[in-house]
Amino acid sequence: MNDTVLIVDDEPDIRELLEITLGRMSLNTYAAADLDSARKLLEERSFNLCLTDMRLPDGDGIELVEYIQEHHSELPVAVITAHGSTETAIKALKAGAFDFVSKPVDLHKLRDLVNAALRLTHPDSLNESKVAVERIRDNSNITGNSPQVQRLREQISKLARSQAPIHISGESGAGKELAARAIHEQSARKNGPFVAVNCGAIPEHLVESELFGHIKGSFTGADRDKDGLFQAANGGTLFLDEIADLPLQTQVKLLRVIQEKSVRPIGSQQEVPVDVRLLSATHKILAKEVEAGNLRQDLYFRINVIELPVPPLRQRKEDIEELATVILKKIADENAAPLCSLSDAALSTLKNYHFPGNVRELENILQRGATLSEDNRIELDNLEFISTPASPESESHADASTATAESEKADTATTGVAESMELEGDYSLEKHLEAVEIEVIEKALQETRWNKTAAAKKLGMSFRSLRYRLKKLGLD
Repeated sequence: MNDTVLIVDDEPDIRELLEITLGRMSLNTYAAADLDSARKLLEERSFNLCLTDMRLPDGDGIELVEYIQEHHSELPVAVITAHGSTETAIKALKAGAFDFVSKPVDLHKLRDLVNAALRLTHPDSLNESKVAVERIRDNSNITGNSPQVQRLREQISKLARSQAPIHISGESGAGKELAARAIHEQSARKNGPFVAVNCGAIPEHLVESELFGHIKGSFTGADRDKDGLFQAANGGTLFLDEIADLPLQTQVKLLRVIQEKSVRPIGSQQEVPVDVRLLSATHKILAKEVEAGNLRQDLYFRINVIELPVPPLRQRKEDIEELATVILKKIADENAAPLCSLSDAALSTLKNYHFPGNVRELENILQRGATLSEDNRIELDNLEFISTPASPESESHADASTATAESEKADTATTGVAESMELEGDYSLEKHLEAVEIEVIEKALQETRWNKTAAAKKLGMSFRSLRYRLKKLGLD
C-alpha cells in the first residue's frame, strides 16, 4: 500500500505542483487549503507525512505543527517557508517540525526531505544485515540507569525523529560524540554515513578544504579533486565537534551550506547539493563565545536550534559501577586478556571521586589499573587520579572550598607580584605583561613537548589564539 501525504497550502498552484511531484513518487496525496480542513483530514485519515505552508488563511503552519505534536506525535510534519526566512524555519523546528523547505520549492530537495521523513514511519527492513543491527545497537548504547541518563535517552529518542540541527553541550569527556552517534543510529539516516570531525584539530588553512572539498589546481598542492566531509556525509549525519574553534571566515560559508543545503568546493563555480543532518558540540558556552567575537551570532542561532545537554559523570555517580564493568570488558576484549574486577576499596574510591575528566578519565584510570593489577583484580593502589578523591563528607563542601581556595590563591598571587615589582623610571607595564605571557606560554609548550594543540588546551585558549600570540610575541 502506497504512503499518503497531507498537503496544506492555500495556493492552488503550489498544491498542484506538490501533488504532481509526490504522485510521480508513487505517493497518495490529500490537500487542504486551511488549518480547519487540515485538522478534519487528520482526524478522518492516517497519513505518513504532512507538508504545510507557513501562511494560511486561518492561522499559520506553526499552529499545525503544534497540533500534530500534541495529537499525532508519530507523524512527521515539514513546513514550507518563504525564501530566506531563517527565523521562521528555526521557530518551526523548535516547535517540532521534522524539516523545512524554502520557496521557490526545489523539487530535488523536496524529494530528499520526503524520502527521509517516510523512512521514519516504517520499521527497519527485514533484509538488514545482522552485522549492521549489532553495530547500531552498540553505537547507541549509553551506559547507566541514573535519572539523568534516562532523561538523556528520552531526549535522544525524540530528537532522532527530527532533521533539526542539534547542539550537544557538555564538559570534555562526558560523552557528546556518543550522544551524537545515538541520535544518528535511531534516526531515519541510520543506514547512511556518520562522519565525526574535531574542528579544533584541523589546521586553519585546511579547514575549508576538509569541510567543503576542492577541485584540482585550486591552490598549491591541490593535485586532484577532493570531496569534503559534507559530501562524505551525504545521506547521513555530520558531527562537528568543537565547532566554536572554526575560523570566522569558515563560519560564514558553513552558515550558507546549512541554509542552502549545498556546498561549493574551493575553486569551483558550481554548488553541489548535499543531504546532511548537522550535529555540533563544544565544551565551551556558545553564548559567551558569541560575546567574545569567536562565534558568529547568526551561526549560533542556526546550529543551536535545539540544545542537548550531556550530564557530567559527577552528577550521575550511581552509573560508575556499571560504566566500570562495561569499560573493563572492553579493555579485556581489545587486549585479548582476562576480565579484571575492582576491589571494594577501589570501587568505593571511584564512586567518591569527582571526575573532572568525566567518562574519558574513568576509562584512562581503569586502563592503567588493569595494566598494573595482579591476579586480574584492581586494587586501590593500582588507581591513579588527577586530584585527590573526596570523601563523602567533604564532597558536599567541594564547591565552596574550591571557590575559597581559588580566591585566596588569586589574592596571594596578586600580592606577591605587587610586592616583588620595583617601579623604576623606565618601567613598562606592557613589557612586563609580555614577559609574563612568554614565560607561561613557553612553560605550557615545554610541558606538552611543543604540541601546540595540547598547549592551547592547557592554557584555556583556542589553537588559533595561541598561534596569534606566538606570532605576536615572536615565538613562532
